[in-house]
Amino acid sequence: MVETGVVKTVTFAAMHFSIAFAVAYLLTGSLVVGGAVALVEPAINTLAFYFHERLWKVWDRRKLQDRKLRKLQDSRKLQQALV
Repeated sequence: MVETGVVKTVTFAAMHFSIAFAVAYLLTGSLVVGGAVALVEPAINTLAFYFHERLWKVWDRRKLQDRKLRKLQDSRKLQQALV
């Protein structure tokens, strides 16, 4: 049986290509332009998504480090208060 994530990815890609083609075709009336946009736009969008995800990982890592630092600072303040 095919994994649900794979099916969702494939169906989303098909929808994305279809929408890109339809919009470009409706704007230009050209099958060639519609086809080119349907291929190029999702490819660029996929590349942009890759970098978007990388930036989010950096952001999440920094948030985690900040939380750890705050916990460490709070525990040191508590230790100092108890001394």
